[in-house]
Amino acid sequence: MLDQATLERRLITIEQVVYDLQRKFDPQPTSENWLNKLIGSISDEATFLEVLEYGRAFRQADNPTDEVGKQS
Repeated sequence: MLDQATLERRLITIEQVVYDLQRKFDPQPTSENWLNKLIGSISDEATFLEVLEYGRAFRQADNPTDEVGKQS
């Protein structure tokens, strides 16, 4: 069986590894607003507007139109 000093050293080692892993994988709180980071990140406004339009068209392509199958 392991003596008390060996167990304490091993426990300290395990605690340090767990602490390091938590710091590595836990998101760090940021003081800066995410929107402030995004503002100014798009340099080509025309391309950005084109991408927005593609996204809008893609989302609307899945929506059924009201006129299809309607009988008056």
